[in-house]
Amino acid sequence: MTPGDNGASTPEDDDPFGYLYADGQARGAQPPSGSGGYGYPNSVSRVRSVGERTYGGPPQAPQTQQYGGQTIPQQQPNAAYQAPETFPGGAPTGHQAPQNPGRGRGPNTKGLLIGAVAVVAAVVIGISVAMLNGNGDDNKASSDVSTSPTQSQSASPSPASSSSVSASGDIDPVDAKAFRLDGGASLASDVKGARAEGGIYVTNLNQTGAGVTWTVNGIPSDGLYTVFAHYSAVTDSTMTLKINGKEFGSKFPLDNYTHQSDPAKAWTTSYTYPTLTKGTNTISLSCQSGDSCDILLDQLWVKQGRHTNNG
Repeated sequence: MTPGDNGASTPEDDDPFGYLYADGQARGAQPPSGSGGYGYPNSVSRVRSVGERTYGGPPQAPQTQQYGGQTIPQQQPNAAYQAPETFPGGAPTGHQAPQNPGRGRGPNTKGLLIGAVAVVAAVVIGISVAMLNGNGDDNKASSDVSTSPTQSQSASPSPASSSSVSASGDIDPVDAKAFRLDGGASLASDVKGARAEGGIYVTNLNQTGAGVTWTVNGIPSDGLYTVFAHYSAVTDSTMTLKINGKEFGSKFPLDNYTHQSDPAKAWTTSYTYPTLTKGTNTISLSCQSGDSCDILLDQLWVKQGRHTNNG
């Protein structure tokens, strides 16, 4: 050992490939042997010999090859890794189509059509519900308004009322609300049994000058007609009948034909036979001197010709 030369087997110069060089051979480096290490005298064994470690199988003897007149062990391939090309069938070389491709399908137009129909149906139903709710509110508002007058209420004068005329010339019954009220007559609904809408009738007729006037439109021709009155009377009564402002020859009979003392059970019908002219006529019943007018009146109507209470 010379100054500056620490020998061939110091850890600092532990070159596993030193035996390949002249200076390494001069220092005594030798190729690796099967017993482990790299063949340096007194070398520190840091690396296990190639081929001694196994992966997934029994250890195999290292293979060797000749190099420069020396036998060099050949490193074993790492059995833990295999390239894809080594697997059976080899690695795929490109994109492959599915083995069992399904039948080609276009856009799901049927599903889209069903969805569109469902949306339209929902909109139509929503609009229908909104319209029904609106109509219901209007009807409710109308029904909340009370049309039944009390004893102290009176109707404003009604100079004319439209009438429904049948093909035979008959005028349908007209309710008390369509009459013009005169001389203190008023509307009420306390007594039950009236035919008029809401059970409304005319009261306070038992005083001189009190009465009702009905303007009848659509009389088809001049001639004899029957004027009917629906009323309640607990005593026999009469009232003065005027046609177009002229007093009819006899009183309108309003007797208690039911013989009931309860006004609610004394509703009945009476009639008389005046002459009317074609077109518009006014019919009035009033309480004049000598009349007894203690009645409740709810309807008047007209039939062409002479009729009785039964027809």
